[in-house]
Amino acid sequence: MSMDDRFDDLAASLDGFYRTWAVYLGLELGLFRRIRAAAPSGVTAAGLATQAGCQPEVIDTWLRLAHAVDLVDLEGDRATMDEHIARVLLDDQRPEYLGGQFVSTVVSSLDHEALVEFARSGRPMEVRPPRYHRAIEALTAQDIAVFFQEGLAALPDLAAALAGGGRVLDVHCGGGKWLIAVATQFPETTLVGVEREPDSLARAVRHVQESGLSGRITIEGRPGEDLPWPGQFDLVYFQDAIHDVLDPVASLRAAWACVRDGGRLVVLDWCLPETLEDSRSVHGAMMWGIQLDQLFQGTRLWDHAGFADLFVQAGIGTPGIVDLPSGATIFIAQRS
Repeated sequence: MSMDDRFDDLAASLDGFYRTWAVYLGLELGLFRRIRAAAPSGVTAAGLATQAGCQPEVIDTWLRLAHAVDLVDLEGDRATMDEHIARVLLDDQRPEYLGGQFVSTVVSSLDHEALVEFARSGRPMEVRPPRYHRAIEALTAQDIAVFFQEGLAALPDLAAALAGGGRVLDVHCGGGKWLIAVATQFPETTLVGVEREPDSLARAVRHVQESGLSGRITIEGRPGEDLPWPGQFDLVYFQDAIHDVLDPVASLRAAWACVRDGGRLVVLDWCLPETLEDSRSVHGAMMWGIQLDQLFQGTRLWDHAGFADLFVQAGIGTPGIVDLPSGATIFIAQRS
């Protein structure tokens, strides 16, 4: 590449930085949702500011930025939105949903003022603030869609088992949204969620109560290494969670002990690229960026072999591995 090409390529990254913040504001302030609802005629900056309860000049500037980075269309004084962009950013029940990724990326970066010192000292941050865990809940909406639309399609035996009922344990359940989705989709199941982070635990309890499913879903505040239910569950599940715990081997070992004969332990997660060539992709770059944030908080991701080795270290054996169309991977072990 020529110097001019390199300049343009790097300048595009600055464009991407402002685009990411434009997405974040559009989601957090409900701007995209309101623009979408105004189709086909669109909405003015003044009208959008009034609806969102925001300052007109700020919203006018945001609209011009969002138009400049191809998120919304401006014709005259009215803003509209391409439906494909709206689906990717707003429809959290689709595997291609990315709205949560944008929210999580921006919120995670708010902690990164200490990243330079971390690189020098190797001392990770001790506690992420509640805003981080709330952002992760938005992020994992995509994982829920991936589980139902891709994971269960790839594992028809698991789908059939859930349809027949049984007990389900979600370890590190976050805000409890996966539990609610499973209980709704499979009304014969009973479920338990385990979460130790206080803000996430409170949200999980509240979400279950609001769903009206308290009779079938129980939430417990405890670490993932402390699971006092030997051989009691048909499915024990980690959703985008095993890489976030300080001792993943201990968590897997405790989870496996809870699986009854014929039951399954399932981990849905996202693997690091296997090769340098794989790294030079949009997905690969995202995964290495996420890994940098993981190391910053004292945790880590792995490639396929690394995730599988956790199962071996936990005494479970080599898991089955199922790669999904979205880029996620399921690791599964079944008690005979």
